[in-house]
Amino acid sequence: MRKLLVLGVLALAGTAFARDSLGVFGTWGAFRDPAVPRCYAIAMAEKNGGRKQEFQPYFTVGQWPSRGIRGAVHVRLARRLAAGSKVTVSFPEANFTLQTGQADAWPADQTTNAGIIAQMRSARSMVVIARASDGRSFRDRYILQGAASAMDAAALGCAKG
Repeated sequence: MRKLLVLGVLALAGTAFARDSLGVFGTWGAFRDPAVPRCYAIAMAEKNGGRKQEFQPYFTVGQWPSRGIRGAVHVRLARRLAAGSKVTVSFPEANFTLQTGQADAWPADQTTNAGIIAQMRSARSMVVIARASDGRSFRDRYILQGAASAMDAAALGCAKG
């Protein structure tokens, strides 16, 4: 069932071009979009029963070889953010603050990006914490089983050309 959910997030992750599956690893999938070209590892946040959600939250680590971009973190949040709200990616060993859009977040610099990826390779889960436009705090939780393998598959998928 979880594999179907990972595959289903493709419709949320970008354009309508065909994507090639590079594999499903635990709760994470890896895909190649040859039309762009780009490759990415992606997972949907765990379901949080009854919580208000405006969007399907997901977390990606992308590769755009033609742009020289490798391992770029991006988060789609469950809700629109309050003005001036910060987004934190929290691990047992470290926390990282992201820059934000209306319902998206990403690292402000390469050091933060690399720190998040390093934590993803060793932690069991991560939580994305933010404040919605209604002022209420919310959390999107991700299981990291398979994340390292999916990130590696995405990197290899774009390294092949």
